[in-house]
Amino acid sequence: MFRAVESGYGMMKILVIGPSETRARGGMSAVIREIRESELLKDEFEIDTFASYIDGPLAVRLVYTFWGCLRFMLCSRRYDLFHLHTAERGSTFRKHFYLWWAKRTGRKVIVHIHGAEYLTFYDGLGSLGRRVVDRFLQRADLVLALSESWKRELEARFCIDTCRTLYNGVDTVKFRAAVTDVSACRHSFLMLGRLGSRKGVYDLIDAVEIACRKNPELTVCIAGDGEVDKVRALVAEKGLERYISVPGWIGETQKLKYLKKAAVLVLPSYYEGLPMAVLEGMAAGKAIISTTVGAIPEVIGEENGILLEPGDVEGLAEAMLACSGNVDALQKMSVENRRKAEETFGVRRMHEKLGAYYKMVGDV
Repeated sequence: MFRAVESGYGMMKILVIGPSETRARGGMSAVIREIRESELLKDEFEIDTFASYIDGPLAVRLVYTFWGCLRFMLCSRRYDLFHLHTAERGSTFRKHFYLWWAKRTGRKVIVHIHGAEYLTFYDGLGSLGRRVVDRFLQRADLVLALSESWKRELEARFCIDTCRTLYNGVDTVKFRAAVTDVSACRHSFLMLGRLGSRKGVYDLIDAVEIACRKNPELTVCIAGDGEVDKVRALVAEKGLERYISVPGWIGETQKLKYLKKAAVLVLPSYYEGLPMAVLEGMAAGKAIISTTVGAIPEVIGEENGILLEPGDVEGLAEAMLACSGNVDALQKMSVENRRKAEETFGVRRMHEKLGAYYKMVGDV
């Protein structure tokens, strides 16, 4: 536990900045919502959240971005510390303004990097863009990475010694409702995430096409936003409607229902940080099939899942068949994932560590 940090007239006032909790989808919004709702953090700090981005057409997003910057300039003096959640591309350049303004007024700033393709994005920039990103990270009082491997790479690439690791956390209590007897759903798989090539959804469809020939009982639910219509069209074109369902975006209540019906969470991504879908699957007692990208190898091993190289369609099909054909292995993975989620990736543990980082930066 960490002690309360005082700032002049009371507890430290922190503004958490990132995508809207209600008008933007994705892992960052979920992380921000959990920080706002954390009783542990509320006991020690005064925390508000600030939406800097919403989903929608480009014109709407641009107007909201400029309006957000204006609102931030008007309210920023109330706060001692700013916690900026950022990803690649426009997210970084938006947050660069917030950091610049905060430092201009003498405030402390934590930059929390979520983007799975952050370094690829950086490498694709011109010299001016790289200088902006370099300065953005070098001026931060603390940079948070989602894994130890990311921390080492960020330190090396940006010549910083202010980077620390903060794993995402999952509400293990909430996901207990999705724990089920894996023997009753051994042939059922679930994918959660934004549908598109980066998440490997088209590889998954190809793998199902192979696997269902050997196991006609196999079913896969692919849930999320993104290229939903394109995915549905491909499933129909391949004649896989019997094996693959594509409900589109699902809310939190629906997510628990879909998890309860599955034995395995599958996420064959090409780029990731530490995906919330994997942690949620673990907390719900699902075996995990995923890829060796981002922080996933730090979380998934032989004891709790199967890892493949991105793009290995044949291997993905074999992994699905191996899981559906071995109930004992599924049960062991289920128990191990629930234990690991509780002990290492619980949201309380994350917030304890985040609170310690707030304290550390506030004391500097």
